[in-house]
Amino acid sequence: MPQTVCPAAGTMFTPSGFRGPQEARGPGACLAEGPPITSASLDTLIQHLVPTTDYYPEKAYVFTFLLSARLFISPPELLARLCETCIKQQQLDQSPLDMAKVRKFGPKILQLLTEWTETFPTDFREEKMVGLFKDIIHRIAPCDEAYWKTLSQVLQTLNQKLAAIAQGEECIVKVNASSVSSISDKLVAFKTKSPPIQKEMLSICNDPYTLAQQLTYIELEHLSHIGPEEFVQAFVQKDKLDSTQPCFSEQKKKTTNLEAYVRWFNRLCYLVATEICMPAKKKQRAQVIEFFIDVARECFNIGNFNSLMAIISGMNMSPVSRLKKTWGKAKTAKFFILEHQMDPTGNFYNYRTALRGAAHRSQTANSNREKIVIPFFSLLIKDIYFLNEGCANRLPNGHVHFAKFVELARQVGEFMTWKQMECPFETDRSILHYLHTAPIFSEDGLYLASYESESPENQVEKDRWKALR
Repeated sequence: MPQTVCPAAGTMFTPSGFRGPQEARGPGACLAEGPPITSASLDTLIQHLVPTTDYYPEKAYVFTFLLSARLFISPPELLARLCETCIKQQQLDQSPLDMAKVRKFGPKILQLLTEWTETFPTDFREEKMVGLFKDIIHRIAPCDEAYWKTLSQVLQTLNQKLAAIAQGEECIVKVNASSVSSISDKLVAFKTKSPPIQKEMLSICNDPYTLAQQLTYIELEHLSHIGPEEFVQAFVQKDKLDSTQPCFSEQKKKTTNLEAYVRWFNRLCYLVATEICMPAKKKQRAQVIEFFIDVARECFNIGNFNSLMAIISGMNMSPVSRLKKTWGKAKTAKFFILEHQMDPTGNFYNYRTALRGAAHRSQTANSNREKIVIPFFSLLIKDIYFLNEGCANRLPNGHVHFAKFVELARQVGEFMTWKQMECPFETDRSILHYLHTAPIFSEDGLYLASYESESPENQVEKDRWKALR
């Protein structure tokens, strides 16, 4: 069924556990020396983030901590503490500077800040973040003017990313505005006596592989706009063991792209159901069912599991599944195979197995076409939601439950690797426009169209039909 985001009631992104200094070990000790970090104070975790002349944190640790730290400290405050610690440890506020020391330290702080801007660019929408970045580089610039050039390049790339994010958000608003939410349900009762209410998908595209490609383009477009921080901010809540105020108010919880992606899934469900229920003749409805079965199979072959599940969900909606005469006329063997692949039994065991296979294919692929992995997004959200609900952010001693965030980073990091894939398929604007803007029936409209196609079979259906008419 259509999905909702649960309420709050590659390799560089996929850590397998970090080793680090215990509380008693000195700052800057090598992460590979100590036992695996399962918990630590926030101060200690921040200290592990701070580079020195002879230490740089693991890349995966940087991603894990920057992803999770926002639950305990705002990004501007974290960057301020990072810069303050660096200035103190490297004596960047003294004159003259220790040039040899700073030349060892400079590239490392630049690298850390560059990684931050690349992975979490929306953190730098705040001017304070950019100001802190410039200040720390200004302090090391006397040692090497190349730092200024690097800073300029990083900020230029950052501005391009922020512009692309803003453009993506504008597109979401435009698509929502141009999308017609539903067909007038009153028209449905007269569909057998009137011209077609709208164009049908088969008149726009009758090739399953082409439609699967265009669906994949839309999926990858949505994925490209979702930042890793949205997975954390979607479920941020006041931690019972945390005496501080949460870092995000409801207004600052930026999950726009994540929510838009869930809306797209729901729209595709209803669009499939609408396309099946709308034709007046049983033969046409059966033809539409067979077409979407083939589209779903092509989505599976591509690795587009999100569109696959949306199509299956749309075909399993009650107004569609009750059309027994229509289904009896359609060839459905392939549909039952696809249903088996996406069976929720065993916590979606079959799907998770197929997803691992697609992920393995992606890692060893030679062509961009074989690298595509688009997970069933609502299940990914569900996994992250239950991870968040099942484990506290802090332990009773006040330490951050870092093992939880290593697992969170593993799940989000895998997604980050997949979302970086550029769509290898050419776009068809007429098909994309139809997918985004074609009118869809509401749930009542679907039932009404379904009853008009095949009469109610029992008293419950008869009563509902009467009420709807």
